[in-house]
Amino acid sequence: MADERAVPTGLGAEPDAKPARTLTTVCAAHAAHDGVHDSIYVLLPLWAEAFGLNYAQVGLLKSAFSGALAMFQMPAGILSERLGERFLLVLGTAAAGIGYAMLGLSTSFLMLFAIVALTGLASSVQHPIGSAVISKAFAQGGRRAALGVYNFSGDVGKMAVALLLGSAVTYVGWRTATLGYGLVVVALSLVILVMLREIRGAAPPVLSPMSAAASGGWGFTDRRGYSVLSGIHVVDCACRTGVLTFVPFALAAKGASAATIGLAFALIFAGGAAGKLVCGLLGDRIGLIRTVVLTEFATAGLIIATLLAPLWGAIVLLPLLGIALNGTSSVLYGTVGEFVRADRQARAFGLFYTLGSIAGTLSPIAFGVVGDLAGLRVTLVSLAVVALLAVPLTLMLRSHVSKA
Repeated sequence: MADERAVPTGLGAEPDAKPARTLTTVCAAHAAHDGVHDSIYVLLPLWAEAFGLNYAQVGLLKSAFSGALAMFQMPAGILSERLGERFLLVLGTAAAGIGYAMLGLSTSFLMLFAIVALTGLASSVQHPIGSAVISKAFAQGGRRAALGVYNFSGDVGKMAVALLLGSAVTYVGWRTATLGYGLVVVALSLVILVMLREIRGAAPPVLSPMSAAASGGWGFTDRRGYSVLSGIHVVDCACRTGVLTFVPFALAAKGASAATIGLAFALIFAGGAAGKLVCGLLGDRIGLIRTVVLTEFATAGLIIATLLAPLWGAIVLLPLLGIALNGTSSVLYGTVGEFVRADRQARAFGLFYTLGSIAGTLSPIAFGVVGDLAGLRVTLVSLAVVALLAVPLTLMLRSHVSKA
């Protein structure tokens, strides 16, 4: 563990005077942004039908959003140190809402691809900045629990938007539905502007002599531990993104309508929300290692079970699949801060999310090609195998967790 004298003082490490308000506001932003991001899964089958897309093109659309996230999440974390966390969060939220509203203007695959990518670029600021703001707001205690609530809020947004969007497209079509939700997100950016008025971002920290030499760079207190943790995150994101991209097509093949697919994702995200809370608590009780191993084995088994079950059986299994898919993330996110100095957490979270986003970018493309060549069944079985790759990585983390 790093010497306590190496911890910087100054605004970057100060506790928030009103942590509850900060947590509530950032959670609302998280819910809105994750609603933008994950409602795309509901829209993919509709876009495939509207524009005549194959699995590889579907994967490219999902990867356009994830790729934009991967490109800008790390720079966003660094920029927030100079421009302010509040400014970038408000700007990104407003731009994401405008981009989502513009989806309905698409007349071709290329135009849709471009708008999805721009929306992802705008939304990329939320994860690193939101995580860093909360991590600093609860620096004096309750950080892991606060980050668990933060992650839970994202799944609430996913669940609500998936359910509402799936219902709305039945009555007004996907173009009008995306316009409506986009405007809601723009309005939220104004709320964030007001509620986070006391958040100015991290001023240059005042360091003690022992830490002055380490003031640059990433601020790792355990570089190898952070690297292994990031590797688990990469595998977890690759599996989760691939499953969520192609599960709606498996459901459609079983006879599911657009409204049923919206309900299905609401159930997945409801399970995910519960999973993040439950697994966060489970991580405190049985440890990070056992929790991650348990969730990854459960993920692999439930992917296969969902694939083999009839439609009604798959619907019943989806909340459990959601718990397994998302349960890993809370314990991973809550551990990042243990390997990094307080004044470098924005960029460390940015790097962490960027690595996951790169995996989430490549996964739909790769498994889309697998789907076109070998079929949807082989694609989902392959994703179950990928989930199990996280197990040996998790076992490597044991000595580093005991240090943190």
